[in-house]
Amino acid sequence: METTRQTTRESKQYLTFNLEKELFAFEVLHVKEVLEVTRVTKVPKTPPFMAGVINLRGCVVPVIDLRLKFDLTCAEQNVDTAIIIVEVDSDGETLVIGALVDAVREVVRFDASQIEAPPKVGMNISGEYIGSIGKKGNDFIIILDSANVFSQKELEYVKEDAQTNA
Repeated sequence: METTRQTTRESKQYLTFNLEKELFAFEVLHVKEVLEVTRVTKVPKTPPFMAGVINLRGCVVPVIDLRLKFDLTCAEQNVDTAIIIVEVDSDGETLVIGALVDAVREVVRFDASQIEAPPKVGMNISGEYIGSIGKKGNDFIIILDSANVFSQKELEYVKEDAQTNA
């Protein structure tokens, strides 16, 4: 019985999603909600990967296109395209930011034995964004480090926007 309890404590849940043909994940603890794509308002003079902002129950939430952030090819949005609302800690503040993804898949649970450090080479995206690699059967899931995916510059933009709209 003790083994079951210990495994439960060591396991974590992750929300999986697709970008191109790869499977990625954010730890569920950082995911606030998943939205169908709504009207995204482009903000002038922002980096190309900043898709714009959305109105989330009266709050302005910036949205980052993860395909462009990771230097993947741009794709047309379709019925599966979604926005994952993620909470990120920055200097003791919790900021809310959206991540535009191709499709949300499922929530999976990984035990510590199913997670490995990312390889140093051979990844299509910058290693700084990758927290670890999860193994599910014969598939690998790239577990993103949400604190690193959203750079300090982007988080500063979110902070400024939140202060402007407060």
